[in-house]
Amino acid sequence: MALSSVEIAQILHEIAPALIGGAVQKVFQPTEQAIVLEIRKPGRSVTLLLSADPETARLHLISARPSNPPSPPPFCQLLRAHLEGCRILAIEQLQADRIIRLKLMGREGNTQLVAELTGRSANLLLLDAEERILGALRPEHAKAGQQYAPLLAGNWTSPNAPSSLHSDHFPISEAVEQRYQQQEAERAQLRLRRTRLGELRKAVRKTTRRLEGLKGDLSRAARYREYARYGELLKGRLGEIAKGQDRIAVVDYFDPALSELILPLDPAKGANANMEEYFKKHRKHLAAERAILPRIHAAEEELASLRSALAALERGEPIAPDQPQSTEVRTRQSAPRLSQKSRGPFRRFVSSEGLPIFVGRNARENEELTFGVARSHDLWFHAQGTPGSHVVLRLDKGADPPVDSLRDAATLALLYSDLRKSGKGEVIYTKRSSVRKVKGKSPGTVTATQEKTLFVELDQVRLRRLNASSAST
Repeated sequence: MALSSVEIAQILHEIAPALIGGAVQKVFQPTEQAIVLEIRKPGRSVTLLLSADPETARLHLISARPSNPPSPPPFCQLLRAHLEGCRILAIEQLQADRIIRLKLMGREGNTQLVAELTGRSANLLLLDAEERILGALRPEHAKAGQQYAPLLAGNWTSPNAPSSLHSDHFPISEAVEQRYQQQEAERAQLRLRRTRLGELRKAVRKTTRRLEGLKGDLSRAARYREYARYGELLKGRLGEIAKGQDRIAVVDYFDPALSELILPLDPAKGANANMEEYFKKHRKHLAAERAILPRIHAAEEELASLRSALAALERGEPIAPDQPQSTEVRTRQSAPRLSQKSRGPFRRFVSSEGLPIFVGRNARENEELTFGVARSHDLWFHAQGTPGSHVVLRLDKGADPPVDSLRDAATLALLYSDLRKSGKGEVIYTKRSSVRKVKGKSPGTVTATQEKTLFVELDQVRLRRLNASSAST
């Protein structure tokens, strides 16, 4: 529940002395709906949170700076450009309402930050000296360039004039922070549970369809299971096959009952060619079994793991907030060696979502893969801080990488690196366009920018699936 106007007034009365006269040192946007200002006064710093979350709209001091995204969102960038270095002149509350205004003065003049903590319509807005809107956290509710009009008419009033002597303790703000920490932890757990349930249900459906498809492929290949026997039976009757004949009756000497079989023939082919066709189709059956059976076993194990994880969530078992968002059960067993039988340059794999993954075998292949094969929008992976293969995940331009495909590629980067023995570690990834050669260094030596980090472990279920995909490429 959002703060009431009475609670807001109490908080402002308590924290205003610590804010007024202070300078905004840094601006952060830890979540989509909250802004954090780090404010410095001689001898102390405080951190102010302003949240426009419809369910928990509020402002108060926080005890620690929250974690932030790797790159600031657009509204955060706008605030940094206009607020950092500004001094807070006043903090005002619209009379008997939940709208707060911070008046600030900087080198380029005065500006204002307005916090409308009004439930569903909650918003944060940046205004210029003439009270025109420069930008908003939720721009759909306030267009830039328009004159700002408060949601309710009324007079602006300040809390009691701040004293120069103020306490370092903020009991009201601390109580509000603790209350919302608990609420947001519960909401985060609920969101995470819903997200995981959705991911797991989707993964169960997808893996089930893949398993059904593999079994269908195996069933179709099974039609040729007996064709080696048919070829052997035909071998003893080659001299009896006339040109243009489309069938022949043979005694099945492999059957104790010595039953008679009618074997179809291609009238356009000779006797030997018909016999070879039977043997060829049997070899096709054997090849299909070798390729498909491991994939079926891996898919069955993966499906069992997914269903087990799904059942645990549906029973209401707790989720650790820092648990990796993987839909597979992780083990600490030693990882199986992946197949090296991939045609052409590079090791080749297929992710669970069907995306190609390429892995360099050596320095020359790393160089060729990264700068000759990978496109600028493909993702590039490498084990962090250690020698290893370059890995490229092929993506359509503008497409977002699926979570499981990211983990597949990162797992391969970990596997083909010096971190393999530890079975776990961090992998960096970035767009291929952010990877550069290092002049004067050996082939495959690169630098990467704008990288993100993914922690992975060598999971047997995932590795078996990747191994099967390598055998079929």
